[in-house]
Amino acid sequence: MQDIRNIAIIAHVDHGKTTLVDKMLLAGHLFRENQSTGELILDNNDLERERGITILSKNVSIDYKGTKINIIDTPGHADFGGEVERVLNMADGCLLLVDAFEGPMPQTRFVLQKAIQMGLKPVVVVNKVDKPNCRPDEVNEMVFDLMFNLDASEDQLDFPTIYGSAKQNWMSTDWRKPTEDITAVLDAIIEYIPAPKQLEGDPQLLITSLDYSSYVGRIAVGRVHRGTLREGMELGLCKKDGTVTKQRIKELHVFEGMGRKKVSEVSSGDICAIVGLENFEIGDTLTLFDNPEPLPRIAIDEPTMSMTFTINDSPFFGKDGKYVTSRHINDRLEKELDRNLALRVKKGDMEDKWIVYGRGVLHLSILIETMRREGYELQVGQPQVIIKEIDGVKCEPIEALSINVPEEYSSKVVDLVTRRKGEIVSMETRNDRIDIEFHIPSRGIIGLRNNILTATAGEAIMAHRFLEYQPWKGEIERRTNGSLIAMEAGTAYAYAIDKLQDRGRFFIFPQEEVYAGQVVGENAKDNDIVVNVTKSKKLTNMRASGADDKARIVPPVIFSLEEALEYIKEDEYVEVTPNHIRLRKIILDENERKRANR
Repeated sequence: MQDIRNIAIIAHVDHGKTTLVDKMLLAGHLFRENQSTGELILDNNDLERERGITILSKNVSIDYKGTKINIIDTPGHADFGGEVERVLNMADGCLLLVDAFEGPMPQTRFVLQKAIQMGLKPVVVVNKVDKPNCRPDEVNEMVFDLMFNLDASEDQLDFPTIYGSAKQNWMSTDWRKPTEDITAVLDAIIEYIPAPKQLEGDPQLLITSLDYSSYVGRIAVGRVHRGTLREGMELGLCKKDGTVTKQRIKELHVFEGMGRKKVSEVSSGDICAIVGLENFEIGDTLTLFDNPEPLPRIAIDEPTMSMTFTINDSPFFGKDGKYVTSRHINDRLEKELDRNLALRVKKGDMEDKWIVYGRGVLHLSILIETMRREGYELQVGQPQVIIKEIDGVKCEPIEALSINVPEEYSSKVVDLVTRRKGEIVSMETRNDRIDIEFHIPSRGIIGLRNNILTATAGEAIMAHRFLEYQPWKGEIERRTNGSLIAMEAGTAYAYAIDKLQDRGRFFIFPQEEVYAGQVVGENAKDNDIVVNVTKSKKLTNMRASGADDKARIVPPVIFSLEEALEYIKEDEYVEVTPNHIRLRKIILDENERKRANR
């Protein structure tokens, strides 16, 4: 039997966990050093590289001193909680990675809490000690306090700490003594993380993840809990409703480096991929058909937000996308449900509408962005929070929000958050910055980031995580400015935009095509106005006495997808196509809009 360690890596966004895993793969000699392009090996999906965040958890393994180490990379965002909970199920210990200057952050806390509840043993790595003004010893104390607050056991609190810099490729037990490589981490994993218990008996495996291949279809990934699985074995699959179906294993694969290799059997403690199962879901158990013993299913936090998805019915539909019909969108959403655990989809009141429930704006916008890149066109309504009745009281989701700002901006931030029904929980000063913790309704967070970045000249760092449901906090004032709406379809001219600039700010460039009912800008006042941006300058023989002034145009506001979703009002949609993000009124015709408003 090979010696195995299963370990999950936990860290806040941008603290360097993907870089560390890449260096561990190098230490396991899986890559020649010609990987010097600086590209990350793990975050290999375009969206992950652009945003610098991990969305999907990945499995890799390295061989070090004869021990196989299965490394599972976890997402740090609370929005991907569905991913996190499954991943930790496969691990026996975790590597907690912390920035030597920033210390543990809210999102680290979210995943760490889950890991401690599951009883995983942590190894702490304080990364980036090459940064100026870093404070490794203080950070180590902060990690201890955090674990203590999360009710860690004595064994968990007695954790080893390794210091170093993943980027410079060294790790050591003392941060004042740099070494040549990162073997200190690998040694700590082998020494402190327990090996999985080898359980003999009837085979059991909990499916915790999915893979897909166009050749063999869906592949189940999970950790063998007990016994041994062999190729060609006949087993039973225990489903959610309690039924057991007969299944057969066609092929078994184990993870090796970045890839997989085919094996004839896998015994308890190792993580494997199984080809040949049918109609399975994440959370099902593979066990004997005659004597089924299902393992407890994975408990996933409920969604807290919903959005309306609908087909693109604007005058410009079908110009960019390949997939525009309701059948295409429906199939794509159903396919997403297979992998995306925290997602729910419900048919809307009309044929081509769906209500999609998720963990937050980021969770849903990543789905929309992925669809857009695959060539889909769709329209999305304003994000709504999910309201629950608990003991006859109307309740809404509350989030813990932490904002770190320079001292001079703190009063502005407190004002902005309290206006949205946020309550201050704690404030502490570190050097010349202040850390403020709030409890705020999820509704209040939608659209907050923009305002806070504007108020603090881009200095604020904000992060939030779902806390619990609490009684409804009352109305919150949303965006107060009205919209500028295009009057007719055509090309927008600089001449027309120039004359309308005192009305507000624009979202379109000159020479862009617009249609009637498209939102082309933001009004400086609180009402909507219809403007004509397609008016060109009439060139007649008659000349005015003054010289022609050049049109001077302020650059338009360009929205990212999240910003657009947080910006729109209830009577507006975001139209998403592979090349454009446009805002529009749901009712395009001006007279019909007036009728509906009456």
